Parts: sequence; C-alpha cells; structure tokens
Amino acid sequence: MNPDFQPLRKPVVLEAAGHKITWGDNKQWALFAGPDIVEDEGMVTEVATEISKITKRLGIPWILKCSFDKANRQSIGSFRGPGMKEAFDVFARIKSKVGCLLLTDVHETIQVPQVAEIADVIQIPAFLSRQTDLVVAAAKSGKVLHIKKGQFLAPWDMGSVVKKAQAAGNDRVLLCERGTTFGYNRLINDMTGLVEMRKLGCPVIMDVTHSTQLPGATGESSGGRSEMVPPLARAALAVGVDGIFMEVHPDPAKALCDGPTSLALEKLEPLLKNLQLIWGTHFQ
Repeated sequence: MNPDFQPLRKPVVLEAAGHKITWGDNKQWALFAGPDIVEDEGMVTEVATEISKITKRLGIPWILKCSFDKANRQSIGSFRGPGMKEAFDVFARIKSKVGCLLLTDVHETIQVPQVAEIADVIQIPAFLSRQTDLVVAAAKSGKVLHIKKGQFLAPWDMGSVVKKAQAAGNDRVLLCERGTTFGYNRLINDMTGLVEMRKLGCPVIMDVTHSTQLPGATGESSGGRSEMVPPLARAALAVGVDGIFMEVHPDPAKALCDGPTSLALEKLEPLLKNLQLIWGTHFQ
C-alpha cells in the first residue's frame, strides 16, 4: 500500500448511465481523456470509440473529455469551438452511440444549468478556479466537480476553493494539478504538491497534457512538449494519484487547439498498459 495516498474517508462516487466510478478508495485509478475541443463530430466520435475499446480491454474507468468552447485563447483569431448548441448536440449523440460519460468545462455562471444537463462531471478551468460565483453555481448543480488548480496557486490554497463548493452543498470535488507557472512561457510540476493537495481530503487528478504547455510561447498561441506526457503520467501514477487527465488527438500536428500538448491516439494504449503496471505495484 502506498503510504502517501491512503484511502480517503469519503471517496467521490459517480453513478450514471450504468457506470459507477469511484475516486479515492485506491481500488482503481480513472481516466479523463478525449480531444481538447469539438473540431467536428466525426473526429470526436472516432477518438471516443477507440478510447472506449482500449479502456474496456484494460479495465480502466474512463470519462470522455471534450470542450465546447475555449474562452481563454491567446489570439482573437484562435479557434474556440462550435459553441454550446452545436457541441451539446454532438455530445448527446456520442454519449448515446459510445455509451460513455462526459466531462466538459464551464466558463460563466449562466452556462451552468445547460452544461449540467449534458455533462456528468463539470470542470472549472485553472484560470477560473478562484471565481467564487462560478464555483458555487457549479457546485449547486449537484454534479461531480473537477477543479483545476490555478497555475498561480499553491496546492494547499485549493482548500479555500473546496470550502466554497462544500458551502454550496457539494462535497464531490476532484482537484486537478496542471502545472505551476515558472518564469515566462514555462510550467513545471511539483510531484510533492500532489501529496500536499490530497491532504485536503479530495481525490487528486493529474493533467499530464496541459502540464507540458509552454504558455504563449509562439506569440499567437501556446506551445508544448507532448513528448513529456508519458514521463509525467508515469511519475504521477507512481506517486499514487486517483486519476489521469489527458487530451488525445488522432493527428496532434493538425489539431485546431492544444495540438503541441496532445497525445497521439496511437500512443494511448501502450501508455495506459504501462500506467496499469505502475498502479499495480503500489495498490494491488
């Protein structure tokens, strides 16, 4: 048993559409994975279908990750996605066809009711992790919350964010590490921070793709080092996190958003097999 990550007193449980996923009981880690954003329905369906097959073979609980809008793009000309109506229609069809659950993010309080109708997990983006009204509104939806730690926050600072959700009546909170700002155009990962953040009593997820980001490095968009995704994922599972978050694309070089940090779909299964072996060393 990993001495740093003991089972939580109150794990987070999600039961929906015939699925049951538990974070924090140390029985199995879970995966959030999918394209960064809805580019077109065919691509998202292709990726979701393949991830579903892979995770079923390996026995890994999986939730599709995909965004309908990327509101924090660096350039006014950057692709943001199709918007709520079109994307939500796509999400509904994919959930029905693939039989998967969905995580998507929310940027404004006014979006929460509609997002809660389609999403099984609501994500609070890192830049918005201290926005009280947004956290409270999302918490009141009753959905599992996946709150990304701001690049500007220490792990223990997320305790105040958790208290906002709890004050709104929701203690089903997952906390996500996605790198810490280090100078200009650079993020670093502190693996000890994963242990520190889990002391808050919430399951901890590691975002291994955005953690490789080089913010604003190209001038018009962010760069990234996707070759560092596997090392970060292996390190996080060795520490003992409750889940991994990653963006996966069939052709990252042609991705309309966050291509430089995305994992190529063809590399997913070998990495997941490796992660399962690492997890088994600690918890089985």
